[in-house]
Amino acid sequence: MIFSFYTFFDKKQSPNRGNSINFCCTSQLYSDVTHISGGLRGGKMFHFIQILAALPVKILFPTKIIGKQNLPKGPCIIVSNHTSNTDSVLMIVNTWEKKYFLAKKELFKNKLFGWFLKKMGAVKIDRQSSDLQAIKTSLKLLKDGKKLVIFPEGTRTNNENMQLGEIKHGASMFAIKARVQLVPMFISRRPKLFKKTKIYIGKPFELSEFYGKKLDNDTLQSASQIITEKMNELHDNAYNSLTKKQ
Repeated sequence: MIFSFYTFFDKKQSPNRGNSINFCCTSQLYSDVTHISGGLRGGKMFHFIQILAALPVKILFPTKIIGKQNLPKGPCIIVSNHTSNTDSVLMIVNTWEKKYFLAKKELFKNKLFGWFLKKMGAVKIDRQSSDLQAIKTSLKLLKDGKKLVIFPEGTRTNNENMQLGEIKHGASMFAIKARVQLVPMFISRRPKLFKKTKIYIGKPFELSEFYGKKLDNDTLQSASQIITEKMNELHDNAYNSLTKKQ
């Protein structure tokens, strides 16, 4: 295994803090990993990593997906509540088809980790500005028949009963521009080690009444309200099911 042949940390004395740790071999490791994986392109690389990660992830974070049959064939936008950075991993491991995720640019600072994220379907986005490149990339993915996962709250929330916070307009804008279906998803809890997490997938819906309209703030607000209602409906059904079984 290539990770066994590298020393990741170089301990050097710091006059202020004793031993400091530098990631001295990240660039070399990145070069070797990308070279060795060069024969695995696109979906093959994704499924290779997916298979390797499946067993440990499923043991550490057991997950049950309810309503998987609701995922349509072809392009769609999956809109989900966001509980932790593990959310995307659970989706990757527990559904076979490759999906693409919008991920904050800060996660790509490390070159090796950024490469890994891209291989797993992450699309880098700057949340502090109108990221035109991320918008173009996302619309092209949908046009090419891919599935895009968006956490429309724009941040992680773990309030009581996993209530949905205010959602941003990005999901509605993408769905209207690309004219694709949306699929609501609800993650029942913040994933914890060896505790089962349930993920509910609702029935797809469209925002066809907004197709061809000018995408001003009022239009996007109305469209986002429909998304909110569909996500809350799934949340309520899922939560009622969970509480009945307790």
